[in-house]
Amino acid sequence: MTILFFSQDQDGNRIGVPVSGQTPPYPDGSRLDGNWCYLEKLSVDHAVALTEVLAGHHDNWVWLPYGPIDDVAAMGDWINQFTSANDPLFYVVRRQSDRIIMGVLSFLRIDPANRSIEVGHINFAPIMQRTPMATEAVFLTMKWAFSHGYRRFEWKCNILNQKSCRAAERFGLSFEGVFRQAGLPKSHNRDTAWFAAIDSEWPQLKANYETWLHPDNFDVEGKQMQPLFDLNKKVLVRRMADAGYQFEQK
Repeated sequence: MTILFFSQDQDGNRIGVPVSGQTPPYPDGSRLDGNWCYLEKLSVDHAVALTEVLAGHHDNWVWLPYGPIDDVAAMGDWINQFTSANDPLFYVVRRQSDRIIMGVLSFLRIDPANRSIEVGHINFAPIMQRTPMATEAVFLTMKWAFSHGYRRFEWKCNILNQKSCRAAERFGLSFEGVFRQAGLPKSHNRDTAWFAAIDSEWPQLKANYETWLHPDNFDVEGKQMQPLFDLNKKVLVRRMADAGYQFEQK
């Protein structure tokens, strides 16, 4: 059962519940530190390292509206294009142990007035995929958003991108629906799946992430003991399976 909360105006019309508090800040690109990795603002100085770690891995670029990028000059041009604006605001992900760059992600659709922010443009090299760093990188963006007063944290992807859809639910973001024919990236139709977490869910999600990311959750070979999805699934308000989308959760 869904319970809707609302207030009424002086004429008895149903309106939303009043929301108080200050407008959150715009992310400034400051370094975000975790135990496994840290994020720093993307700059053209990262072009060589990003090219080395991402070149040749064309599967990484299938669902992005640009790329693949396989040479340093093209990577530099791409970085200059996106670092000239503050939305999207890109970060590189570095491994804490040796500072190796392993990929990129960004804040985008940054809307302080409505206290909503999205994570996207995720491009993690194979050496980062299915590691604690991949999870912690997303956690760091979510942690920054909710700790600074944002009420809504979004994730959007092509409905055909099953890997991204599974990741969203693993990260504790509830499925909210599909926007049909929402875009034409690389001249192909995109139906966009929407996922989000809200501030009331954050305390439990934060505790789940911290439990999963703790070194005690990994054996000597680095294999997880308790899956993050098993921790987060109770937070999900709605899953894709509820709407008839059957993607195997791993």
